[in-house]
Amino acid sequence: MQIYLAGPFFSPEQIARIEKVEAALRQNPTVDSFFSPRQSDENDAPSAEVGSPAWAKQIFAKDVAEIDQADALVVVADYVHANVDSGTAFEVGYGYHAHKPLIILQELADEPLNLMIGQAAHYYTQSIASLATYDFTTLPSNEFTGKTF
Repeated sequence: MQIYLAGPFFSPEQIARIEKVEAALRQNPTVDSFFSPRQSDENDAPSAEVGSPAWAKQIFAKDVAEIDQADALVVVADYVHANVDSGTAFEVGYGYHAHKPLIILQELADEPLNLMIGQAAHYYTQSIASLATYDFTTLPSNEFTGKTF
């Protein structure tokens, strides 16, 4: 299984969360590989000036191509309180429209989840550790039943 990891990585807390998810996916025997935009080559050696239209086009094309190649998406829904990162929201919508199973992680469980994210979820979890043992081969489902808005 090829996994696309969607989620924000703009603050130390978000980076720490994404790093834990990356570690869990590395441990999971049903994950063949995963793409994390945080670790993308384009971040290390961009061919265009960071922040420029050419750079944005390059990052967008790479990430969309990786979603297209993925078998499933793991999505970190935590951002700032009940808000979902706008880039992550795009990745969820794009993946859902492409019929990719969406595995939604929401560690900040006392926060409501946007109904569009919750309803798109194939599997919902509040535990990063569960991603290390989730069976991406059989893709069991777990409906989101928490607070929504």
